[in-house]
Amino acid sequence: MPRRFMPVVPLVVGSFLLAPIGVKAADPEIDRLLQSPVGKDWVTNGGNLTNQRYSALKQIDTTNVKQLKGAWMTRVKGSGFGGKYSFEATPLVKDGVMYIVTGNDDVFALNAKTGEILWERWSGIDQQISTVCCGWDNRGLAMGEGMLFLGQLDANVVALDIKTGKEVWRAPIEDWHNGYGITSAPLYFDGIVYSGITGGEFGVRGRLTALEAKTGKILWRWYTLPGSGEVGSDTWPAGTDHAMRGGATIWNTPALDPDLGLVYFATGNCGPDYDGAMREGDNLFCVSIVALKAKTGEYVWHFQEVHHDIWDYDATSPVVLFDTVIDGQPRKGIAEAGKTGWVYILDRTNGKPLIGIEERPVPQEPRQKTAKTQPYPIGDAIVPHCAEPLPDFEKAGCIFEPFWEEPVVIQPSGGGGTVWAPVPYSPDTGYLYVPGTVRTSSFTRFGDTYKHGLRYVGGSQASPIGSPWSGTFTAINSKTNKIAWQHKTPYRMGGGGGAAVTAGGLVFRGDPDGNFLAIDAKTGEELWRFQTGFGADAPAIPYEVDGDEYVGIATGGNSLSGSAYGDAVWAFSLKGQLAPLWPPPPPTKVAGPGGPIAQGVDTIKIGDRNVEYSYFPARTRVKAGTSVTFTNVGDTPHTATDIKQANWDTGILEKGQSKTVTFSEPGNYYYICTPHPWMYGQLIVE
Repeated sequence: MPRRFMPVVPLVVGSFLLAPIGVKAADPEIDRLLQSPVGKDWVTNGGNLTNQRYSALKQIDTTNVKQLKGAWMTRVKGSGFGGKYSFEATPLVKDGVMYIVTGNDDVFALNAKTGEILWERWSGIDQQISTVCCGWDNRGLAMGEGMLFLGQLDANVVALDIKTGKEVWRAPIEDWHNGYGITSAPLYFDGIVYSGITGGEFGVRGRLTALEAKTGKILWRWYTLPGSGEVGSDTWPAGTDHAMRGGATIWNTPALDPDLGLVYFATGNCGPDYDGAMREGDNLFCVSIVALKAKTGEYVWHFQEVHHDIWDYDATSPVVLFDTVIDGQPRKGIAEAGKTGWVYILDRTNGKPLIGIEERPVPQEPRQKTAKTQPYPIGDAIVPHCAEPLPDFEKAGCIFEPFWEEPVVIQPSGGGGTVWAPVPYSPDTGYLYVPGTVRTSSFTRFGDTYKHGLRYVGGSQASPIGSPWSGTFTAINSKTNKIAWQHKTPYRMGGGGGAAVTAGGLVFRGDPDGNFLAIDAKTGEELWRFQTGFGADAPAIPYEVDGDEYVGIATGGNSLSGSAYGDAVWAFSLKGQLAPLWPPPPPTKVAGPGGPIAQGVDTIKIGDRNVEYSYFPARTRVKAGTSVTFTNVGDTPHTATDIKQANWDTGILEKGQSKTVTFSEPGNYYYICTPHPWMYGQLIVE
């Protein structure tokens, strides 16, 4: 038996029952739609239970897509508008009504034919939440039993009346003060709502929670970090409680196979992210694909993509279910696109590789307790696997290159490959459509002490100043795991966004520069593009109203990529009349601070001007001997830290706190925020 595979066992692992499981199917229509090909309605985040994001609609096809224009564009009243938010939600559509949630957890119902706002629900979410990892974001809703379900940044799952937006129930999964949150869309099926949870950077214990849809009562939890004696506990150091704060959170929406009775999901990085010194072992179930019994939460199988992760290579893109034929035999597949740049393709009945995955020896760093081998999928990677040498860095490495306290540049970075972006699958082509980020990071370990509710990462990664950022969009043949076609893109593509694919032979995807594209699903040829005026960083959906096909997308930017923020929802049709907007400022293609150099400014405001993840000014010139004050005016804890982490550091600054640093020596000082290493600043001292 392969070293990394655990078979089905008759144990309830990491779970406990909180209520009787005899839940009756309460919404047969939604359950039917969830198990059917996606047609005029789009009733769950991934289109249906498979997460394929494939629509059977074909009114819009490769022959007429050039005729598409805007049917309507609606602004959602400034909700989630600003640099701390991302607008990445997948809209839902049912019976001519579109439902959309913003990065502030506000929900809007729109007429899907005209864009008219029918009702709105403002979350009133606490703006002081300080445990958000990577921007204020909500990736979507679930639907069932006359309700909409959403997870919130405060770690509550909420049910709303679908006709009015009024709250029906609220279930706290955890407390945000403890480091937890929810940014993923839940999954509804057969009377149960499934939700993951975030917090992998805060020393939390990940879990999948199943709730009774009618009441919000918790039915069961399955912890992604095993307790003593449970399956996987032997992959953590014996006699320690490191697993109880080991991360392995669930960032994205599960998939479900009703015939097998299994629910599937992928898990995040280990905690602390970059320090493996105290957690010897493979550290299950970090960076894994997991299958549970959908009704009870009993463990069935898992596959770990990265053993003993120290690179922040968490598996955050949703799993995708598909049926295929391999070597003449029908097989049930599951795929997940990783930050490693590989797609992991397994048999969803048992978790074994459907296409070969080899355990290969990797470089070692005994102080990091590195795993001796790592899984290498047979096939093609969607991004480069080795970093180019860079000035000021002694070592450049390839994937799985270890590091200690001297910085090492590695590619893919922990923000490389495919991050949160979903991956569609077309049964017509057999291709998976995979967005990716090409990015090098400098990794270093500096150790960390666990403190309840505070960041617990044990090191850092940041793209070296001046290093390029770019992306890929790749069609992967699911039968071979090899590239069918690939686009090289000028912007990072794997962080948000995603795409949808249709029976009309089209892939629809957005770009961070505001363009919305239609691509020939078979050949990769670009057939149409339209400038939306805002960062188009959300997945699109095809839908139909009164016999006309539309394609909808949220456009409001992404806080990590720096694309233009906004609050717009667009819909396109062959009968549309709206023309493109002017292009917004594009996101940067190079790591480092941007903008003009301010003269003599000795106060740097962090999170100013409604841009949470920025320094203002980002670049300033002062005289030697100047004392510079860094003040956090944002909502989230930040730092200003010398990028080489050798000379100076403000430490964590909570909202309203300041720290003054005197710069006596002339020089060029670059700095980052260690919790948010995509933030850059520059001080020129003369």
